[in-house]
Amino acid sequence: MSELSLQRGIAALRAEIDAPVAAFFSSCVHCGLCAEACLFYQETRDPQYTPIKKLEPLRRVWQAEFTLFGRLKGLFGLNKKVTDELLAEWEPLLYDSCTMCARCSLVCPVGNDIQYMIRKTREGMAASGHVPEGLITAAGRAVRTGSPMGLQWKTLQVQIDHVQSSSGLTVPIDQEGVDYLVMLSSMEVINFPEYLEAITKIFDHAGVTWTLSTDCFEATNAGIQIGNKDIGRVLVQRIYDAAVKLKVKNVISPECGHAYTAVRWEGPNLIGKPYPFRVFHIIEVLDELRASGRIKTEGKEDDRLSMHDPCNLGRKSGVIQQQRNLMDLVADNFVDLKEHGRYQWCCGAGGGVSSNERAAELKMTAFKRKKAQIEEVAPERMVTMCATCRTQLEEGLEEFNMDIPVVGLTEMIAEHLVEK
Repeated sequence: MSELSLQRGIAALRAEIDAPVAAFFSSCVHCGLCAEACLFYQETRDPQYTPIKKLEPLRRVWQAEFTLFGRLKGLFGLNKKVTDELLAEWEPLLYDSCTMCARCSLVCPVGNDIQYMIRKTREGMAASGHVPEGLITAAGRAVRTGSPMGLQWKTLQVQIDHVQSSSGLTVPIDQEGVDYLVMLSSMEVINFPEYLEAITKIFDHAGVTWTLSTDCFEATNAGIQIGNKDIGRVLVQRIYDAAVKLKVKNVISPECGHAYTAVRWEGPNLIGKPYPFRVFHIIEVLDELRASGRIKTEGKEDDRLSMHDPCNLGRKSGVIQQQRNLMDLVADNFVDLKEHGRYQWCCGAGGGVSSNERAAELKMTAFKRKKAQIEEVAPERMVTMCATCRTQLEEGLEEFNMDIPVVGLTEMIAEHLVEK
């Protein structure tokens, strides 16, 4: 890597050091509790996976340039420098062994938001060019085509045609002034096409006005995953422009936790202006429809079901009870995993790990934590509400020869609607 790239990376790290970062580094008591909260450390017992240790590049810049002791050391050339070799060594720790699930942040006794600092450190890594190839490719595709998997509208149109043929219902496209603009993730379009049919049926049942946009249908934000605000801003702006053009009141994030936090929480700051619309996860919308009596269901599943709470939805956003309210509509034999909601163990695939082929083996090793959780309650099926989590659960359960199907909650609700 060139000296210019290195200096860009260091400049990006420097720019990310704000008052919270300085306070977090200053207050760390080196207790190691963050390690006990990290599934990568738990399943490998490798000290390098201790979350706070993954921040070494950012810590060195902070200490050298933002502390009195570091500046004094700098006068004598005693500071440990951020080098290209250091960034290359730390890149796998920041991208392969961290999903930014924030469980480490939750348990820190002094309130350090380690996930927040990981996100900031990735900005420096991206600026210096130290990013996994899979994430670079996905981010490039997202900018060029609007989708990290390179999907075009024509691919979605095939799915729309199938939904309309199968259900006899119309999937609205580019409708102005409706209640909701529905966003999708590429993973849903490719792996779980039943999701679109499910929301088509539910919204028809509940009398909800909604639309897809031919200008922008993808909610996934590869810029946030890779650690590049400029890319993140471009992708959020596309959603903003589509929503404003169609004059919608609300935007619905799909069953994708990362897309939800990127659009709802980071989006306004990225584009530098408030939204003239509100953003909800699909589960929040479904629970509101339930509470207002607009969803009527019949019959209940009688097999033993359990649930995985996506980290971005439960731990980061507080959407925990809504999915359980919906489960009560359709399940007679539901049991929670021992650690759930805010304390749920991550599936191991978020934060761009699922797009990082190099991390595939480590990802499966980390899944052993989820495997142990599931074995403890012995469900016959697992339910979740994130396409990335669902894919990881399916692959992990197959890897460990556990015959437990995984279903999406939105589809389950659709299957139990009272027929008109």
